[in-house]
Amino acid sequence: MDEVDGAGRPRVIAAVLAGGVGARMGAGAPKQFLPLAGRTILEHAVSAFEECPDVDEIVVLVVDGYVPRAAELLAGAGFAKVTRVLAGGATRTATSVAALAAVSGASDDDIVLLHDAARPLVSPATVSACVSALAGANAAGVAVPSADTVVRVAAGPAGEAIAEVPARSSLRRMQTPQGFRLGTVRRAYALATADPGLVATDDCGVVLRYLPGEEVRIVPGEETNIKVTNPGDVEVAEALLRRSRDRAAAGGAAL
Repeated sequence: MDEVDGAGRPRVIAAVLAGGVGARMGAGAPKQFLPLAGRTILEHAVSAFEECPDVDEIVVLVVDGYVPRAAELLAGAGFAKVTRVLAGGATRTATSVAALAAVSGASDDDIVLLHDAARPLVSPATVSACVSALAGANAAGVAVPSADTVVRVAAGPAGEAIAEVPARSSLRRMQTPQGFRLGTVRRAYALATADPGLVATDDCGVVLRYLPGEEVRIVPGEETNIKVTNPGDVEVAEALLRRSRDRAAAGGAAL
């Protein structure tokens, strides 16, 4: 196990994944570069890991062709933990694979946190909780309870029909970061990338599918850790940031 400052703990590397083009935003540039309360979405996403004392290093993966722009932006923002800005892949899965390749020199015992840059309001506390969960597990994902009833559908005589209504108490909505011992996620992705039928929506799902005996621990998330996907989501995120700053100014808890 690698040591950090002689503490005998694993090194914690955060990979902020900003490889998507954000087509649903309808903007002229990838959504990670859109402004949000005076900073870009990308800067907000990176800042939680910069501020978290448990994180030792940050690598950022962006849309191919935007590496110089992102590197200049993050250097100007003074993020001391950002060591590399690299090109991501054509898909979310390919970007995760690129992130693992970027940390190929790290030990299997070290920790990687994979985070979607489209979640710019993640808090340092959530990041720390994810790291803490990995003291007793090799994989962990941040999730929140589902407030809505979720149904499974199947083809009916005239379209989709409800086939099952799972108990809401057992359902969660996954967020990021998702954290792993590097040896575990490396093994999972080695199997996944060899599978021609691979369809993955997140990294915990890859571990669950290809290493079925591995526990994927749930870390309670925060409702404010929203994903910015559509134009209206930027307005919601700005409102949440304003509320957080007002609370902080009044002596309350921030995001």
